[in-house]
Parts: sequence; C-alpha cells; structure tokens
Amino acid sequence: MFTGIVAAMGTVGDVAETATGRRLRIEERTVVADMKIGDSVAINGVCLTAVDVGGGAVTVEVVQESLARSNLGSLVAGARVDMERPMAADGRFDGHIVQGHVDGVGTVDATESEGEAIRMRIGLSSDLARYVVEKGSVTVDGVSLTVTAVGAEPSTWFEIVLIPHTLEVTVLGRRSVGDLVNLEMDVLAKYVERLMKP
Repeated sequence: MFTGIVAAMGTVGDVAETATGRRLRIEERTVVADMKIGDSVAINGVCLTAVDVGGGAVTVEVVQESLARSNLGSLVAGARVDMERPMAADGRFDGHIVQGHVDGVGTVDATESEGEAIRMRIGLSSDLARYVVEKGSVTVDGVSLTVTAVGAEPSTWFEIVLIPHTLEVTVLGRRSVGDLVNLEMDVLAKYVERLMKP
C-alpha cells in the first residue's frame, strides 16, 4: 500500500520491449538505495515489482494490462517519473489509501496560474468520473491530491490545485495541456458502489 506522497523523481534510463510488455530501467539513487529484487515500487502511481536493482537504478517489468491502463507505454529514455516505496507498517500516513492500481488515464485539459500555484483541469471518462467528489481524494501520476472542483454531470472533468512544492518535486510540474496522467480513484468509493449493488 502507498500513500501518494512521492519520494523522488527518477529518470528513465532504458526502455526495452518484451514478450509480455516493457522493461523499464529507472535511475534514482535515494529511493533504490535499500531496495532488493522482488520489492514493490510505484512508478507514476503504478505498483510494479523490482526485477533488478543495482548501480543506482531499479528495473521493472510492465505487463500489457498496466500499459493499457496507464501512461507508462509512452515513456522514453530521459523521461522523468514519480517514485514511491510502499508505506512501512509503522510509517506516517500523510496522503490517503493508494493501492498503486491505476484505473485509467486522464488528459490535462487546462492549466491556470494562481499566484505560485497551478490549477489543473483533468478530463476523464464517465466510468471514472462517477468516483470523483469535490474535496475528495484522487491520485494523479502517483500524487495524492484533493479535488477542488468537479464538472456538473454529464461533464467529465475535475480540478486540482498544485502548490509550488508539488510542482517542484513531482512530474505534475512538467505536465502541459494534452498530456496523459495516470488516475487511481478512491478505493473506498469503489467498495461502496460494489456493496450498494443488488
């Protein structure tokens, strides 16, 4: 389990196609310092397994299911990515419950400066929009955020406001209109929906 508090931005060092998807080598010394093969790591919010660790980098394999639901298929060498290790059992819970199970992608539809902060509008499919509520939680590219506005139905967008720190230490500070972002909806909303079905 993760909390959506990004530990560092890594750099994609190598991308290789495999029979089952893609293999990514992510360079970042701090996050991978104590990692070992088999450990989990979230890359842009997608929970992946380390298949090789060493030389200040971790290598992960991304299967077709994850490629179909995320923006990891568009990564190229040199791209920056958000990285987070799973929360320790005795760790501080700073964000919200994040599984690393990305539900789909959204599109950055608009950005607007608010002083040093940025208001970002993200478009998404109607099947994901139903889980978004104003002042609720959402994970965007692995970052735990508060929803500040939601479009009236049937509009399918929501807004977040990114403080200068978030813009500096996550890939959201590098996003522009038209970019795809990974979305994980609040798992509590999904369980409530499932339990309410006859």
